[in-house]
Amino acid sequence: MSPALYPVVAVLAAYLVGSLSFAVIVSKLMGLNDPRSYGSKNPGATNVLRSGNKTAAVVTLLLDALKGWLPVALVQWFGKDHGLGDGSLAAVGLAAFLGHLYPVFFRFKGGKGVATAAGVLFGISWVLGLATLATWLIVAFFSRYSSLAALASAVFAPFYYLLGDRAAWYADKRIALAILVMSALLVYRHRENISKLLQGKESKLGAKKKD
Repeated sequence: MSPALYPVVAVLAAYLVGSLSFAVIVSKLMGLNDPRSYGSKNPGATNVLRSGNKTAAVVTLLLDALKGWLPVALVQWFGKDHGLGDGSLAAVGLAAFLGHLYPVFFRFKGGKGVATAAGVLFGISWVLGLATLATWLIVAFFSRYSSLAALASAVFAPFYYLLGDRAAWYADKRIALAILVMSALLVYRHRENISKLLQGKESKLGAKKKD
């Protein structure tokens, strides 16, 4: 295969991996209702938690994060040997994230991308991922709103990346742009949650689905 095709193949593979909607897959394998049929109808770990099955929610969370982390990590480990630089890393991370939002295997109707975005950030740098995760945990702990924690993390993630320039890493414009695009899409995908938060109607963490 021509070396010029490596970036294209890497991006396509990342998108296909991202298109695996583990909320739906795990729920089906564990005999649970389709997460698109209750609660927020979002195929993500938080909505799976509303089924009352914490194990399914944790497995979904880890797998959704893994599909964001793995493609980026592979580029980090083996990319230089195949001519894949920071530009390819940025494109691969964004492709995995877009796969979750618009999965080809599930009629392009996916989740909001919080766990997958976190996986991408951890793939870029564990320090960046940890800082963003800490933001989510702090906001979620005090507010009990997963959506508010996700929004705060999305807003701060690009700043964390730029803040770490020349201290923890050398910031690349293409990676910064990819993180900014992911953050903007995360906010966009949470537009209904923003409306519910303002109206005081947003569900809190741990709330089960209604019969």
